Order: sequence, then structure tokens, then C-alpha cells
Amino acid sequence: MSRAETGNVPVARAETPGAGAVRTPSPLWSLGLLRSELLITFRRWRTLALLGVLAAVPVLVGIAVKIETSDGSSSLGGGGGGGGEGPAFISQISNNGLFLVFTALAATLPFFLPMAVGVVAGDAIAGESSAGTLRYLLVAPAGRTRLLLTKYATVIAFCLAATLVVAVSALAVGALLFPLGDLVTISGTRIGYAEGLGRALLIALVVAASLVGVAALGLFVSTLTGSGIAAMATTVGLLITVQILDQIPQLHALQPYFFSHYWLSFADLMREPVYWDDLVKNLGLQALYAAVFGSAAWARFTSKDITA
Repeated sequence: MSRAETGNVPVARAETPGAGAVRTPSPLWSLGLLRSELLITFRRWRTLALLGVLAAVPVLVGIAVKIETSDGSSSLGGGGGGGGEGPAFISQISNNGLFLVFTALAATLPFFLPMAVGVVAGDAIAGESSAGTLRYLLVAPAGRTRLLLTKYATVIAFCLAATLVVAVSALAVGALLFPLGDLVTISGTRIGYAEGLGRALLIALVVAASLVGVAALGLFVSTLTGSGIAAMATTVGLLITVQILDQIPQLHALQPYFFSHYWLSFADLMREPVYWDDLVKNLGLQALYAAVFGSAAWARFTSKDITA
């Protein structure tokens, strides 16, 4: 969907040399720009398709568990949550449908969620350049910094939306196919269903926050090229490469600095008491990646020649 088709992009008259000072955009204009970017992003068929795929993952997992346990067994094996990683939750789904939320987030976080974010982030600037609309955006009194921040805010909004789509889909499927009630934590203690819902929401927010590093990396890559497809492919390629490197034992000294290393630490929110160390490391690492690659994106975008 092009900007011309949406008809809701804020446009301002460009000032000609000598015609007076350039008008500074108001906060309301900036909110209008953000609203326009959000509408354009979430109306694209590509975005809707990505969200549809993410919503389908909990459905497939739930149906698979239901079929596997249809003979009356109460678990799929794999034991309890000893390792603390998300896939261990799958053994609890048949006892409580809320565990499908945790399992679906663990299943989508290593690849599906960051891939979707990488596609949206990689297309943020490069897509405008390849479509020939980037120069027209900069004619409006946004400024490159304001435009870049708006693009990044839009990608962050997609991170949150994508994560909530997975969580809500899993919650609906879990409630439809399995019983609901009190939860047994990884530590073996029991918590009420309301508290379990609260922890599920907190886990979803932590998962969304775990994607801000990928979002900043994709935005930086997007400023390096004028091809949206190339930017998306490069971002997804880097994501896959980091995931592979994170599994090589010989690189154990470097792995704590990979943005994906602490992704599954959200499972520690299902301990009693909550184990915060890896969670804090994960959020700090994401903030570091956002600062480094966000600054690199700003430096590149504010200094490059815009020819399209």
C-alpha cells in the first residue's frame, strides 16, 4: 500500500530559500506523522500476513497437544520446567491452557517473532527509498531525526502488537481446548489463575522488549541501502547467523553479548520467587543494542544523500 493510496500522510509546504525561517513542526504534527506511519504499516498486506502466521502458531501447537493427549495422558513428556526454558511448558498445557501462552511465546521468539520484526524494520527506510517516497517525506518539516524516531517507534509498536497477537491467540486456544485454573510454577509452588494471567501479560511485555535490539539493528540496515528487499533479507540473515553462533560451544565467551542469548529468560517469571538476574541482563543488553544501532542509524541517515 503506497502513501498516495492512504491519503493521510501529513504534508507541509516546503520553504524556499529566502522566504523566511523554516517552520518548526508542532507536537501535534509529529503525532500525526506517527499515526500515519502506524496506519500505513498495519494496513499493509505483508504486515497482516505476518501477524496471521504468528496467530496460527499457537493454534497449531494447541491442536497438536490436544491430539497427542487425546488418549487420556496428561503430558507430552519432557519433564517439568527443570531447565527453565519455554519448551518445557508444553508438558503442562493439557493440565492448564494458560501454559499454551508461555509455550507459544517460546516457540515463536527464536525465529518467527524476530523475523517479522526484521522484515518491518528492514523496510522502514529502505522501503521508502525504493518506492521513491523518502524525498517527499523529508519535504515536510519533520527533519531526518524526527522521521527516524517515528519509524523506530512504529517498529516498536509492531513488536508489541506481534507479541500480543501470539499471546491472545494462545490464550483463546488454550481456553477452548484445555482446562483453566491455578498454575504450578517451575519452582513447584501454586499460584492463582488471576496471578497467572498477570504473569502471562508481564511475560508478553518482556518478550516484546526483547525485540527492541533486533528492531534497532534492522533500522540501521535499512539506512544502508535503497532496496527494501535487500534490507529485509540482510536483517533476517543476520538474525539467523547470530542464532547459529549462539549455539556453538566454542564461542561461549562471546555468546552473552549476542542479542538473542537471554531471550528465553522470560521463563524465570514463572519461578517463585522470580529469578531476576537473566531478565535484567536481557533487558540491559537490548537497551545497549538499541542505543548502539539506533545511534548508528541516526549517524548514517542524517549524513547520507537522499536521491529517491
